[in-house]
Amino acid sequence: MSHASPSAASLVAQLEARARAANTPAELAFSVANDTLPLLGFRQALVFAGSGKQARLQTISGLALPAEDSPYLIWLRRCWPWMQQQVGEAGGWLPAPTAGGSAPAEADGPQMAPPPAEVLDGWAEWWPQGLYAVPLRRRDGVVLAWVAFLLEKPPTVLQQQALAHLAVQWGYCWEMLGGKPRVGMRQRWQALGRKRHVLWLVLALLLVMPVRQSALAPAEIVALDATTVASPLDGVVKAFHVRPNQAVQAGDLLFSLDDTTLRNRLEVATQSVAVADAEWMAASQKAFDNFQSKGELALLQGRAQEKRAELAAVQAQLARIDVRAPHDGIAVFGAVDDWLGRPVVTGERIVQMANPASAGVLIYLPVADALVLEENAPVKLFLTVRPLSPLLAHIAETSYQASLSPDNVASYRLRATLDAPANRDDARIGLRGTAKISGGWVPLAYYLLRRPLATLRAWSGW
Repeated sequence: MSHASPSAASLVAQLEARARAANTPAELAFSVANDTLPLLGFRQALVFAGSGKQARLQTISGLALPAEDSPYLIWLRRCWPWMQQQVGEAGGWLPAPTAGGSAPAEADGPQMAPPPAEVLDGWAEWWPQGLYAVPLRRRDGVVLAWVAFLLEKPPTVLQQQALAHLAVQWGYCWEMLGGKPRVGMRQRWQALGRKRHVLWLVLALLLVMPVRQSALAPAEIVALDATTVASPLDGVVKAFHVRPNQAVQAGDLLFSLDDTTLRNRLEVATQSVAVADAEWMAASQKAFDNFQSKGELALLQGRAQEKRAELAAVQAQLARIDVRAPHDGIAVFGAVDDWLGRPVVTGERIVQMANPASAGVLIYLPVADALVLEENAPVKLFLTVRPLSPLLAHIAETSYQASLSPDNVASYRLRATLDAPANRDDARIGLRGTAKISGGWVPLAYYLLRRPLATLRAWSGW
């Protein structure tokens, strides 16, 4: 800086002080783009963070925040990599390009390759006669940013020396404010050297390492030994005499059906039997002296027997409106309010009598997660109430055909039996959770790529 005038040296010192006072790279870029106007008298200054195609416009002189969607900035992002290539790694003066690709005669800049048409159109519309670019480098020489000044003529030698001096200071401040540089994955991989071969070998061994296939599916504790208690006749549920999941003994009253209709039918049938008996008795008395009454006697007797049969049928139905437990167990059904007043038909399941000593696991395995299961495949059941204490079980039965699960997902129904008696003490009928089903042994690569390959095959039809 010995060749600079006192005013220029003072200005350079001020620019250095402002650079050191910046707290972030954004503040430093703002100072570089705006505070250098007295030194160069440029039309516009641009600061790019990064280099090449990864360069990102950081600051434009005179603007607090550039609008990313403006036509000017869109053109600038597209054309800056070409301009940076023309000035080279050291930076310098780049005159306005011409259609022939050479610099103007009065310019001492380098000869350029034919520029793209969009560079010519945008430059003619927005930029002056030339561009002076300065790279900001880290101490190891890596370019951190670029500063571009739009000028009507090339800067003088003194201005170029001042910019070269400031570029060193700006690069150092940018490096300090930016913190430790991030090393990309590609650079880290190349830095490993020969260790990369060892990593490839380890990765190959991991991919062929055998692992056990597994799938997660919703599950529920159910009774493997359960008796269905169905409605004995058509009717309406009148009352429940037990609560859901209540322990009952054989003969205990479970529920009752409404008897209003049957009571009315019983009254009508009783009266019909009385009338039929009266007609038969009257015909029997007339049969001694009336031949016609004697002929009707068999018909009236058959009608009386028919009415008695109807009365017996109604009485039998009335005896079945109170349904009792067939054996000891737990009454499993939904809420009582869901059944009261609900019409039922003969054979419709209302209650299940479950044996608490025969608790098992009902699993709904989605078709998309289906595995090739071996006999007695192991299962781990993680109950919602005890997620850290899995219950051990093994598959005892699988469905041949898929059906809709309670969640309306096409699934296979699997039944599993609990292994240890201690597990059965913790498994209360009705508890839900997630079952982990283990299949056969396969390489890790197949385990990781099975679902993507199945999806790709379904999509491509291979």
